Amino acid sequence: MDLHVFKQRILPVQGRLFRLAQLFLRNREEAEDTLQDVLLRLWTNRQQLDSYHSVEALAVQMTRNICLDKLKAHVRQKTTDDTDLPGVQAEGASPYQQLELSDSVRLMHRLMDDLPEQQRFILHLRDVEEYSFDEIEQVTGLSINNIRVILSRARQRLRDRYIKTNDYEAGY
Repeated sequence: MDLHVFKQRILPVQGRLFRLAQLFLRNREEAEDTLQDVLLRLWTNRQQLDSYHSVEALAVQMTRNICLDKLKAHVRQKTTDDTDLPGVQAEGASPYQQLELSDSVRLMHRLMDDLPEQQRFILHLRDVEEYSFDEIEQVTGLSINNIRVILSRARQRLRDRYIKTNDYEAGY
């Protein structure tokens, strides 16, 4: 694989890889370091990349593994940067609405962090990165039916906990 092909196949997915790394690490600098590490490893092994069915799936799996290694290596520092989330800065919204939206985003982050790692990973791939079920199957090695079940359970768990938390905070 030469530089031109590498740029065409790998560089377009670096945004997805960065967001995935940030999902796991919750730290912008660590996510950037992880992305650089993945890109460097892919470049170093560029001659073998043609043998893979999906280089993007390989890159996602590498990102996930490096993030998990980093989490195991040291205590995770949580930093939430809501400005990186699309749609958080609502144009024309009142300060009250912006605060409410910001609180909802923080709550969803907290609830997603409480999900089991597999559910969080599959939910992120499907709903945030908008991967197809076939792409998720390539990344995870799970069957499509299993992915659908895990995704359904993750969404149901988030929905139930979100409603329960909002009802509790509202005093019902």
